[in-house]
Amino acid sequence: MRLAASIIACAVALLPAMAAAHFQELIPSADIVAEQGSRDIRLDLAFTHPMERGPVMEMAPPVRFGVASGGKTRDLKASLKPGKQDDRTVFSAEFRLDTPGDHVFFVEPAPYWEKAEGKWIVHYTKVVVDFAGGGGGWDRPVGLPVEIEPLARPYGLWTGNLFRGIVRRNGKPLPFAEIEVEWRNDGSVKAPSDPFVTQVIKADASGQFAYAMPRAGWWGFAALAEGDKPAKSPEGKPAKTELGGLIWVRAQDMR
Repeated sequence: MRLAASIIACAVALLPAMAAAHFQELIPSADIVAEQGSRDIRLDLAFTHPMERGPVMEMAPPVRFGVASGGKTRDLKASLKPGKQDDRTVFSAEFRLDTPGDHVFFVEPAPYWEKAEGKWIVHYTKVVVDFAGGGGGWDRPVGLPVEIEPLARPYGLWTGNLFRGIVRRNGKPLPFAEIEVEWRNDGSVKAPSDPFVTQVIKADASGQFAYAMPRAGWWGFAALAEGDKPAKSPEGKPAKTELGGLIWVRAQDMR
């Protein structure tokens, strides 16, 4: 009986860590930049649990990092600089906005091995920054293997607005995809229980979903899919791959 109780206690203790959702952060210093003033923005990249404010996972150098704007895609990988957060490697980059319009920043991180779940994780992530009110381009896909196409403009959003999108895999709508949603906690909110940490919604038959953001700040939407290519663990055993299509959007209080 004592042994059984110990096993159950250990399993229960592990549940929060196993259930915690992983989010690739790609957070700009501003999502709307006026033509007047500084045109320089900073982008911070970390692989973490945003609602719980950690832990931060070790990031290897990304496979791709770039920006799509004005019908062109620029490689920004050389601009990435490594740093440390909670003794884990994170990255940042500086970018000068030069042409009015929407800039879609994106990253393809290196695969991350999640030992507790026995799988690789690759979350293709993007965020949109508007410069000088140029608009145009916020709904254009980058062409990521798993991607959220926004149906609501992903900036200039009030708290409580309904954010809508289509989950696409290889360009085609992904029916009934599962989407995890988390708020990037600034330390002002403590979840009353685990189900409040990660909101879980599903797309409909056409891959569409919607979510009303109840608080100001950055919100991450992660559409999940299973990889279809064979993979192996670091020990050489068969392993699964979790693919994610993420987009970050910011809500602001109406004052």
